Amino acid sequence: MNPHDLQLRDITRRHFFGKCGVGLGALALQQLLAETGWAVPGGPVIDLAHPLAPRAPHFAPKAKRVIYLFMAGGPSQLDLFDDKPKLRELQGQPPPPSLMEGKRFAFLKGNETLLGSQRKFETCGQNGMTVSELFPHHRQIVDEVCWLRGVSTDVFNHAPAKLFMNTGFQAPGRPAMGAWTTYGLGSESRDLPGFVVLQSGPRGPRGGSTLWSSGFLPTSYQGVPFRGKGDPILYLHSPEGQTREKERAFYDTVGALNHARLDETGDPEIMTRINSYEMAFRMQTSAPELMDLSQEKPETLELYGVKPGVPSFAANCLLARRLAERDVRFVQLYHTNWDSHGGPGENLNGDFEKVCAEVDRASAALVLDLKQRGMLEDTLVIWGGEFGRTPMGENRASIGRDHHVDAFTMWLAGGGVKPGLLYGATDELGFGVVENKVHVHDLHATILHLLGFDHEKLTYRFQGRDFRLTDVHGQVARAIFS
Repeated sequence: MNPHDLQLRDITRRHFFGKCGVGLGALALQQLLAETGWAVPGGPVIDLAHPLAPRAPHFAPKAKRVIYLFMAGGPSQLDLFDDKPKLRELQGQPPPPSLMEGKRFAFLKGNETLLGSQRKFETCGQNGMTVSELFPHHRQIVDEVCWLRGVSTDVFNHAPAKLFMNTGFQAPGRPAMGAWTTYGLGSESRDLPGFVVLQSGPRGPRGGSTLWSSGFLPTSYQGVPFRGKGDPILYLHSPEGQTREKERAFYDTVGALNHARLDETGDPEIMTRINSYEMAFRMQTSAPELMDLSQEKPETLELYGVKPGVPSFAANCLLARRLAERDVRFVQLYHTNWDSHGGPGENLNGDFEKVCAEVDRASAALVLDLKQRGMLEDTLVIWGGEFGRTPMGENRASIGRDHHVDAFTMWLAGGGVKPGLLYGATDELGFGVVENKVHVHDLHATILHLLGFDHEKLTYRFQGRDFRLTDVHGQVARAIFS
């Protein structure tokens, strides 16, 4: 075999498509961009070199940023917000068969009885909202938040239900709401990620990183988990003996190599890597300043209940406000464990009281702090879990409540929603919604509308189909807008 034939044999298909003179690499890139939604109708026009550059939404937004307080495990609305005297009256009796027909539960066996809340409730604020003794600090914000008392979902197991609440679909692979938000709007922060995740509690949420994944969107839009103490991201500090100048030279060299590869292959994920290196370099300066809570006034630390140097939900709420001040677009806090089945670690007495105390003060403080700083008006704060808890007791080592998908409570504050509004109602036993139901798809459509998007038009083409956060569903709850 002559040398020319040997050379041809050694050229791989990858080299051929990347380097051949007819420009198949460039053609492939154009096709890829067309198919993956970089320029689909309703989708934003993305600058590959600056995927997080700020972009205008479809219409004038009421909210510029989101802070989502996610109560992982499903808080019991019946022991916190939705007082049911009739349920206490019928304590121990079997539930009415008419209310059980067609219902599905995760663990109930069918012989359980009605369980009224033993908590004391107080009617608060000008709107008459009922709030449990377990949430005394929430009584301060009753007239500041919009109460959604008729939320429903479709999925009754934890990980799929968390995925459904975050991505609009119960299986992994779809983009999280924070990813959709940064895809649509970009981020005004140059020195911090556009979508940040903070975690607290005894363990991470079931579903893990799929809850803040970018799915089929470019990975520039995925959530970046920050640690609650020290460096928010591992290895952020420079190694011993390194200088900023040496690191800058290293990043420039790696960037040049990546750009050369990008020119060869047209793979947009290489640009994501280039941008992530640049963000990491800038975060070496911005992140330590962000995490330094000693800059806060003592009265602010007291308001949230933050103990300096101790990771907690309270510290994460304060960090969320600091991230919002620095123009991070979407901040999501996960706090576990709200799974109140009964038994060790999950009972409705000591364990439930503990987790309530961990979040009550700081959740209310965040709303009050944002308001007094003039930030609540354009910051949307969301509070809630993946589902609620049943009106029947669940018999384990102690009495608890099973997962309930048909009716539970969430609240929204700021960002264009009516403060103090009670929206939605459940029946006298708390089984189902009887007025103004807000399904998860409706919630997503409403949040996107507040951010300036027609939820039917914020789309991304993937595998030949236009996808959106609300799939083929979703009605905007316009009645809650201020």
